[in-house]
Amino acid sequence: MTQPAPSSDPVILSRTQAGVRTLTLNRPDKLNAANDALLLTLTAELQAAGQDPAVRVVVVTGAGRGFCAGQDLGDVAGRDMTFTEHLQHTYNPLIRTIRGLDKPVLTAVNGVAAGAGASLALAGDIRLWARSASLIEVFSNIALVPDSGSTWFLPRLVGYHRAFELMALAEKVGAEDALRLGLCEHVFPDETFGEEVQRYAERLAARPLHALALTKRALQAALSSTLDQALDLEAELQQLAGDHWEHEEGVTAFRARRAPDFRREG
Repeated sequence: MTQPAPSSDPVILSRTQAGVRTLTLNRPDKLNAANDALLLTLTAELQAAGQDPAVRVVVVTGAGRGFCAGQDLGDVAGRDMTFTEHLQHTYNPLIRTIRGLDKPVLTAVNGVAAGAGASLALAGDIRLWARSASLIEVFSNIALVPDSGSTWFLPRLVGYHRAFELMALAEKVGAEDALRLGLCEHVFPDETFGEEVQRYAERLAARPLHALALTKRALQAALSSTLDQALDLEAELQQLAGDHWEHEEGVTAFRARRAPDFRREG
């Protein structure tokens, strides 16, 4: 399969500060509409962050006025590839990487999140929005089906009927409604959004990374398991957590009436 041609400007900007790896979609002139280079690079950067011991939390955000305006239609026009092949090559590995990463992934939605960009916004473990941000499932406007995980994420957040209405009518959801519907956890002012996201991510980075990885694994499994299966997995994962040094540090800190230090190793 032909690989995307290299660009003089990086499609993903990467910065690490205080254990937080910020990955910024960098096609601001197109509201960060996704082409193959952006999607494949973002997936690779997420995988690299997962393997980097200096990274404890990953933030995905957008440059300029948009978070991600969905697929760049010009990038796929005339391409000899089916819709299925395109999704399996680009978006599906990206979403699977986010949900499978053993580190918290925050989506910091700084502007419009449309189409597959909406799916990306919803895929984060925690979703932080700027007050001017918005989400729209635009697929029906071009007679397509929501993809990249939207049909899985959205009904679990808002219920089947509201999800269908948002998808069928391509209704735009603003930040305050997104907060009310449970599409995001926090809304911050535009003027201080970057600082608020970094501050929040650093709070999360100070938490017990191993325990959070196991918690993420348990929650993912519970979404498609029975209660009995969830109870069994909890018991298994709790043993892994209890045998880890983080647990000893947490108990020792509690008894000493001090804050635990989960950043140290061993």
